[in-house]
Amino acid sequence: MSVPTRGSSSVSWALTTLPVFLRPGRLLGRFPAGKEMEMKRLSLSLVAVLFLILALQILSAVDFDPYRILGVSRTASQADIKKAYKKLAREWHPDKNKDPGAEDKFIQISKAYEILSNEEKRWNFDRYGDVGENQGFPHQQQQQQQHRQFHPFHESFYFDESFFHFPFNSDRRDSIDEKYLLHFSHYVNEIVPDSFRKPYLIKITSDWCFSCIHIEPVWKEVVQELEGMGVGIGVIHAGYERRLAQHLGAHSTPSILGLINGKVTFFHNAVVRENLRHFVENLLPGGLVEKITDKNYVRFLSNWKKENKPHVLLFDHLPLVPLLYKLTAFAYRDYLSFGYVYVGLRGTEELSSQYNINVYTPTMMVFKEHIEKPADVIQARNMKKQLIDDFLSQNKFLMASRLTSQKLFQELCPAKKTHRQHKYCVVLITAEGEKYAEGYKAFLAFAVANTKETLRFAHIYGDYQQEFARTLLRGNIWFQAKSAVVILERRNNAGRVVYKALEDPWRGTEEDSFTLLDFLDQLRMDAAFLSSDAVLPDLADELAPVFFLRWVYSAADYAADCWDSLFRSNWREMMPLLSLIFSALFILFGTVIVQAFSDSSDERDLPPAKKDDPPPKSEKNDMNFTKEDRIPKKYSVKVTELTDITYTSNLVRLRPGHMNVVLILSNSSKTPLLQKFAQEVFTFTGSSCLHFSFLSLDKHREWLEDVLEFAQDAAPIPNQYDQHFLERDYTGYVLALNGHKRYFCLFVPHPSEEGDSRPGPCEEADPGDVWGRPSSACRSVKSKLHRLSLWMERLLEGSLQRFYIPSWPALD
Repeated sequence: MSVPTRGSSSVSWALTTLPVFLRPGRLLGRFPAGKEMEMKRLSLSLVAVLFLILALQILSAVDFDPYRILGVSRTASQADIKKAYKKLAREWHPDKNKDPGAEDKFIQISKAYEILSNEEKRWNFDRYGDVGENQGFPHQQQQQQQHRQFHPFHESFYFDESFFHFPFNSDRRDSIDEKYLLHFSHYVNEIVPDSFRKPYLIKITSDWCFSCIHIEPVWKEVVQELEGMGVGIGVIHAGYERRLAQHLGAHSTPSILGLINGKVTFFHNAVVRENLRHFVENLLPGGLVEKITDKNYVRFLSNWKKENKPHVLLFDHLPLVPLLYKLTAFAYRDYLSFGYVYVGLRGTEELSSQYNINVYTPTMMVFKEHIEKPADVIQARNMKKQLIDDFLSQNKFLMASRLTSQKLFQELCPAKKTHRQHKYCVVLITAEGEKYAEGYKAFLAFAVANTKETLRFAHIYGDYQQEFARTLLRGNIWFQAKSAVVILERRNNAGRVVYKALEDPWRGTEEDSFTLLDFLDQLRMDAAFLSSDAVLPDLADELAPVFFLRWVYSAADYAADCWDSLFRSNWREMMPLLSLIFSALFILFGTVIVQAFSDSSDERDLPPAKKDDPPPKSEKNDMNFTKEDRIPKKYSVKVTELTDITYTSNLVRLRPGHMNVVLILSNSSKTPLLQKFAQEVFTFTGSSCLHFSFLSLDKHREWLEDVLEFAQDAAPIPNQYDQHFLERDYTGYVLALNGHKRYFCLFVPHPSEEGDSRPGPCEEADPGDVWGRPSSACRSVKSKLHRLSLWMERLLEGSLQRFYIPSWPALD
């Protein structure tokens, strides 16, 4: 008897050996009568063990369904499967779930995801239902096992498709294509957007395709070469992705196509290495790389100011521009301008000698504001893509780039992501002209000497970006026709920044440089040095063409695409469009002919249609009321009142690490202050450690003044014998109370914003103001809190002053 080696054959082995143990009479006759009972018991025990093994094998082979374990359907996408796996893995992880069966459940979930996340294993499971270690072909494994046992005649002369050297088994011949397989959602969501950064070469294949087998050696060689240069590779199996193949317009296999900038182009030549290389090279737009000689290199490098980007020169001894360099120029065309110098050509000797070029080694140089000397250089005999990408990604911007668009501003000055990660931008607001040249040169020299990872330098023309200049400079310096320097930090992508401007105009003197350096040192020591805040408008795109030119360019591109699709690409792609055009023309001319010969006398005899009566005027008010009633609330913040009932739970016994932000208000200013308070703290409601409350000044003034006695420097309290003792207005004050450590932080409205000491009667405003603009009294009350969001950010950073208190006073 042989022991089974596979889980799939253990059931059959148990069934074949089971009759031996079910017939114990054949064995009992050989033993004495005294031992007959023992042998019966042994036989029954063995039968029970066999039944248990059989049941376990059946359950393991039948009950394991990865779709049922993950709770997804058999048509679920990879995104749905991944989402379900993450949800179940978090729920059943043994470190978080203390259930005794959590570990086994987690193992089943991991095994199910391992099967369904692999397209090959998932296909094998859907086809054969096998989940063992040797997945894929259980029927073939059983046949091979039977062949090894019985040794039939045909094994001595193995005869299959490999006899003719046609490996039709796709699982054997397409192993190189597995990692390039594309699906419809993957193509639409990832490949098409990525085609604006690099071209894609895509092959469409299928099973039982003779031509697919013939081009496979060439395809493997080309893929290995082009992928190393940065070309994207894709493979579409027409049998499984018929929808994607039809979407691309491929009606036969094999088909090879190129994808660049979202546009599909079919390959129609012989499938050889050189033709495929030329096909990929022809996909790239023209003018990516300019040929540079001694005559035009000064003009090329001097265009950095007009194009607002660094310029790259590649020196090589090849007469044609290498394909790797063209692909790199396409990937970085939005950031850099590229030129190629053929060092073996006459007319490049001056250029090679000036920059001391080794003619036997490819050299790449990056030039920024100074064309006399390169900003960075690399030399390598075999210039690899990874080396070039690392080199260019570090030199994408000028030392002091000009802010010409909102996209460039966001890339140069990224928004703050965490409370402890700071990235600052030093911006020179200037203008064109000779009188501003000296100031710009001094600013550029300062930027070259002080550029750091957390510090970027840029300049902007205030006459082109007037809203930007007015917001930061408040019109004090800019309208005096003088340059200014501003240090800013972007807080979010909505335009909110904190900043500080140099008090004096920027003249480019040595004194100005020392002042700016002192500002940067203070900022490095104290992040709260940037004391002003504002919301910047989006920058206008200065380099974008006017609307008419954009329309002309778009029309020309569309005409070129239509011409190429009709006469150069697969003409079947245009069949749906042509069918739609001819159908529309047929319907149009058919309608005209029918109307021309039809009799319209019946229509002329018809009486004119009655006009509907206008709706009554009373409905107007109902419509206005309904429209206003549908307006949703923009901000929703849970704010509780601090009273003697909630005082203990919201402050005294507040959990460690939690803080209660309390707004001080009066009955007359309650509504506008709560509205403004909710608007300012709405972005911080996601923190579970912050609680929000309000305190009535009319009820608990004594408690507030007892607390403020420990913050005399920030909020001095008048003497109780003073005649104005009860006139002190604390409305708009905000206290951040830490009940566990017994300290608080204080927000006091700016003196220029407090206005009148007495709160305005906002609640008694004219009812007509509800539909119009708010009253001036309400606006003055709301203005007390307009810097509260900046104070909240510094509260989370821990940079606010803390006032400690021995014990919390009682709240009557």
